[in-house]
Amino acid sequence: MESTGIISNSSTHEIIDLCLLAGKIMLQSGAETYRVEDTMIRIADALGFPNAHSYVTPTVIVFATSRTEPAKLFRIAERTTDLQKVSEVNDISRRLCERQITAEEARTRLGVIDNAAHAYPIWMQIIAAALTGASFTVMFKGSLWDALPALFVSGLGYAAVIYLHRLVQVKFFAEFGSAFLIGLSTFFSVKYGVGREMDKIIIGSVMPLVPGLLITNAVRDLMAGHLVSGLSKGADAFLTAFAIGTGIGLVLSML
Repeated sequence: MESTGIISNSSTHEIIDLCLLAGKIMLQSGAETYRVEDTMIRIADALGFPNAHSYVTPTVIVFATSRTEPAKLFRIAERTTDLQKVSEVNDISRRLCERQITAEEARTRLGVIDNAAHAYPIWMQIIAAALTGASFTVMFKGSLWDALPALFVSGLGYAAVIYLHRLVQVKFFAEFGSAFLIGLSTFFSVKYGVGREMDKIIIGSVMPLVPGLLITNAVRDLMAGHLVSGLSKGADAFLTAFAIGTGIGLVLSML
């Protein structure tokens, strides 16, 4: 179905809000900076504004339809990982560019996507983290006797980071506390004969905390020329790695 009269049915401010909503959903869901900018510009172009400009950082979106119109800013406070939302927004963008849907339909669908909650239940996330920790322990040449305590320790560590992040809003301290608990639990499991190699258990157990997607996006943003976003995401990933290393190092220094 080909739509007509898209621009006449939508004001400039509504189109700006539509582009900002699409960019906000993607950025909050873990999309790369260059992908967010490209999607917003493509949507604006499809709706009759080929000279639109967008500037995106991990915490701010700035968008303007032309050089004469005032730019609009949107602040991003919370970020998570939801690649399903990123894919759905990309699909809406493609449909708009192909004139298969109108701006009103796109706005309605984006609102549904924005309000959707695709995250798995916390208990399922903890179980997945526990299985991940045990699997990585075996992959790093640990024995099955090491995978058993890693199953418990990695699940406990992931549950701790979720709880501590709710208790203390600073992510660094939540990750530090979780890593410290992982190191302490591993020490006692080896001491009482449940595990054998402490280093293998620790390495496997901290893997669910490693910011793999953040590091990947930082490198991709840097390669795409988005230096501010790439460096800021890289710094965020470094702080997470530093928190994990400090928590484990503190336990080892106490032994």
